[in-house]
Parts: sequence; C-alpha cells; structure tokens
Amino acid sequence: MKARILIVDDERTIRESLELLLNEEKFETQTASNGKDALSLLQHTNFDIMITDLKMPEMDGLTLVRKCQNLCPDTSIIIITAHGSLDSAIEALRSGAFDYILKPFDLDDVLLKIRRLVRQKELIRENQALRREIQEKFNFSNIIGQSQQMQLVFRLIEKVAKTTSNVLITGRSGTGKELVARAIHYNSDRRDKPFVPINCGAIVGTLLESEFFGHKKGSFTGAVRDKDGLFKIANEGTLFLDEVGDIPLHLQVKLLRAIEEGEILPVGGTATVKIDVRIIAATNRKLLEDVENGTFRDDLYYRLNVVEIQLPALSERREDIPLLIEHFINKYNMELGRSIHNASNETMQYLINYEWRGGIRELENVIERALILCEGDYITPQDLPPNISGVEIKPEFPDPLKEAVAMFEAGHLLHILKRVDNNKEEAAKILNISLSSLYRKLDELDIKTNSQE
Repeated sequence: MKARILIVDDERTIRESLELLLNEEKFETQTASNGKDALSLLQHTNFDIMITDLKMPEMDGLTLVRKCQNLCPDTSIIIITAHGSLDSAIEALRSGAFDYILKPFDLDDVLLKIRRLVRQKELIRENQALRREIQEKFNFSNIIGQSQQMQLVFRLIEKVAKTTSNVLITGRSGTGKELVARAIHYNSDRRDKPFVPINCGAIVGTLLESEFFGHKKGSFTGAVRDKDGLFKIANEGTLFLDEVGDIPLHLQVKLLRAIEEGEILPVGGTATVKIDVRIIAATNRKLLEDVENGTFRDDLYYRLNVVEIQLPALSERREDIPLLIEHFINKYNMELGRSIHNASNETMQYLINYEWRGGIRELENVIERALILCEGDYITPQDLPPNISGVEIKPEFPDPLKEAVAMFEAGHLLHILKRVDNNKEEAAKILNISLSSLYRKLDELDIKTNSQE
C-alpha cells in the first residue's frame, strides 16, 4: 500500500523536509501551510494519513483534528508538537489522533511511525476484505439449491439468523451442516464476533472438557500453562458443536449448566467466568433415539433444539444436482486451470441417478476427479468412477401406456437381476412372484439372461 499523505505545518522547512522524505519512500504527498487550507484539501481528496502541527494560523491543529474526524474518519492523524505543548497533544490523541512526533524530530523515527501506521491500515483493510468475502461466501442465498426442500431451509436460516436462539442442524454426513451454521452466524448480529467450530467426535472425551471450558496451569498432567476454552474464545459469538451426539454423558451435564447459567468453570479453576455464546449444534445421528436409549440427556437435547433445521440428502433433491455440478466445475476450472464447459447429457444422467451416500462432499470429489481426467470440453462417463458410470440411466418412456409399462417392467427386472447376480430364485422372492411367473415375464419381454441357478 502506497499511502496518500497530507502534511500540514506553517513552517516551510518542516513541510519540505517531510515531503522530501516521504516522496523518496514513494508515498504520494500534498502539503498545506495552515488548518484552513488543509480542511479544504480534505473535503476534495481522500488521504490515508495526515501529519499536522498543533500551533498554526487560521485554524489550530486540535480544531483540524476534530473536524477531520467528522469529515473523513478513515484518515489517520499524526500530531507534530513541541515539549511545551504535550497537554495539547494528549488532547489531540483523545480526539482521535493516532500518534505524535516531538520537535525537533528525527526523520528515521518519523518514517518508522508512518510505516507502522501504514501496515496497521493494510491489516485493517485486509481484515475488512476478508470479512466481506466470508460474509458473501456464507450468505445463505449463495448456498446452492432451487429445490423445494432447500427453499424451506433458506427461509429457516433467514428467520433464525435474526435471533439468539440455539439451533440444531440434522442430516446425513455431507449435506452441508457447517455451511448452514456459518450462514446463520454471518447473517446474524454476531457476524463481527468469532465463529468457533469444534468436531466433538474428533477429540478424546477426557480432553473435551478442557477444550470447552479451558484449564488452569497444573490442573492435570501436561497443563503447563493456563488455557482459554472454546466457550471463552467464542464469547459474544457463535460456538458450532459438530457431531454433538458424541459428547459423553458426564460432560453433557456441564455443557447444559454452561448454556443455562451463561458461565463456565475452567478445569482446575475456582472462579466461574461469564460467557455470552450462541450454540449451533449439528448431528447425523437420530438424537431422539439416543435420548430414549439414555445416551443423550433429554434436557440438553431440548435446550439445543430450540429450532431444528433438517437438511435433505442429495438424493432427496436431485433437481439441485445440475446446479451443484456447474458450481464445482467452475470452482475447479479456476483451481486446476481447466476450461471444461459442463457434463455431457449422458454423464449428467449418471450423476443425477447416483445415490450420493457421501452427499455434496462426494459429488465435489467426483467432479474434481473428472476435471483432472477429462480430455475434451465436456465431462464424459469415462471420466467418472466405475461405481457411478455403471449406474443404469433411467430411460425416457414412450407415450403409449402398454409400451411404457413393458419398458418399465424390463428395466426393473434387469435391475433386480443385477442386484442378485442373476439369481432368478432370489429375484423372484424380491419381486414377490413365483419363479415360473418370472421366467414367463422374461420370455414375454424378450429378456435374455445367463442362468446361474
């Protein structure tokens, strides 16, 4: 970042020496000999930094600082002052100035202060840009899906994001539970506070309490220093408890107390710590069954499940699969330097009809693999894993009912026979017909098979 700097001083030698120094460092500079001229420049030009003397004609530096704060609050201010004007410099700092330089000043010291300020402003801008990027990425409207099931999810996210209520997200692995949790957080009033995720199933039960609540030095072997827990780190923000059903029973009691009382007790500590944390939990288990089995506390379940968002499996919203495929193709075109247009019609049929037990994550992996292998403009069945390209494509049925029924029967019989490795006795049992009826139907539909009985 090459900052634009305004130098304000009624002494020409100071203005010129600072201007020469900063121009040598490739900063863009302008100068003013008094506060009034400086204010005029500030009204028409955006400056990153203003360096100003305190004692000047027309308008003193302190007044200029205050007017600058109102007119252009993003401009950082460094004060030039003499030893006898330190009280005024302190007043300027209270009014919003960043730092001060004492006369007579050392040019290297001035340059050091400016570089430090420029770096700080760079970090602030990078942080703001990152926050905007994250908020855009996790805006619920950017979660891909036009199916009725996903539209319902979007409406729920929009409603619960405006509240501080705890949320339970349920669904199979790979359905995007953390993505939904982040969308809730980044569309809430807590968006500028931490979002802290933890996979409760990935941490040994004996260490989970320390992860949640922190610990004091010496509270157990290996506790060589105090450590803040995730509840404290997430204070005023959101704590995302993924795989919440894996939390052991003894810790569920302490988690419930933390949620109900809004305070935690670090391991080995004697004083509780107040916390303000929103809980979003997620699980691929049927927690109500765990409650009935006694492996999950019912009071904790209902405390977490103020609002439940059930995410559909990918196989339950097949109309969203082409959109997801297009999204992942665009993503990996950029990452891999490819220019694949889309999947071919035949390939799309394979992908739409696959069961996707691994959910969106599995689909993304398949598309990434396909882009690596693809040699043309479109993904072909040869670019897919064998377990997907071997799936039967559902045919287009003819209009006449008799022909459509025959076509469906033939396809269904072949599907069942394939499942049982052409064992016709087993197929007849699954179809709930006699073996002779199966042979008659195969002959009627002119289906040739290799007998394996």
